[in-house]
Amino acid sequence: MLTPSEIKARLRDAAAGVERYLAACLADRGIPARLRASMEYSLNAGGKRVRPVLCLTTAGLFGLPAERVMPFAVAIEMIHTYSLIHDDLPAMDDDDLRRGKPSNHKMFDEATAILAGDGLLTDAFDFMAGVGAGVGVNSGDKCRGTGNGNAAIPAANVLAALRVVARAAGAPGMVGGQALDMEYTGRAGVTLDEMAAMHAMKTGALLRASCLSGALLAGADADAQARIADYGAHIGAAFQIVDDILDEVGDEAEIGKPVGSDAEQGKTTYPSLLGIERSRALARERADAAIERLSPYTGPDADFLRSLASYIVDRAS
Repeated sequence: MLTPSEIKARLRDAAAGVERYLAACLADRGIPARLRASMEYSLNAGGKRVRPVLCLTTAGLFGLPAERVMPFAVAIEMIHTYSLIHDDLPAMDDDDLRRGKPSNHKMFDEATAILAGDGLLTDAFDFMAGVGAGVGVNSGDKCRGTGNGNAAIPAANVLAALRVVARAAGAPGMVGGQALDMEYTGRAGVTLDEMAAMHAMKTGALLRASCLSGALLAGADADAQARIADYGAHIGAAFQIVDDILDEVGDEAEIGKPVGSDAEQGKTTYPSLLGIERSRALARERADAAIERLSPYTGPDADFLRSLASYIVDRAS
């Protein structure tokens, strides 16, 4: 297992590669200037880039180099960013801040924010499909490849990964989870099972897909796919539990939004049902379960994934 400083350094280094790619990925696509500015405002607003890093790392675990997966991994971050833009809208969670900055609809306007989210979601599938055709690889296209000959990933692998991500982003995943979140907000009597199922869709589905898509792109076998999918589901649950805890006891400057916003909006959370200490214990249980699923694997990528599960529980933002 890596030390906390080592895991932060590895995460920082991997995220830096994603950041470099994100910085140029919307250029030269014929996007109207104001719309592109809105998309880039949220896409380049920072964050740990956990989802693309998970995709890159699970691909690496099964022998597929990061440079060949980067467009697909960046596309997952585009989908995640779209969801944040839309979650913050007045008709949804109505949040004025995101990562310590004005939400997209506050910086621009509501219509532009909606279209920015639409653009990021739709363009993401162009990026993902491109890794199967070898689009942009070794062609100088700053959005699509980092140069590795013409090494396209097999189309069957890309199709399988695309389907996993599409399902995670769609009505059975994030969209359905957001619908349930709105339905449950302010409603008394939401059970632990109902809340956990909602979060597995809204937050967990894309984290699970980030892990599984990397394994699928690399051609991992059925047992490996199941293990990686379970790992992703467990860390997704742990991530959400810790988010709920931080909303009650976190540092506003570190988490980038007002503490206590969940309670103010009438949301049922893990701490509201279980208390802080039991919630912490549950997050640790899920992280331990994630680590157990990686028991057959060795090497730097496996060590990073195990350590990341623990880091998610111990994080402060």
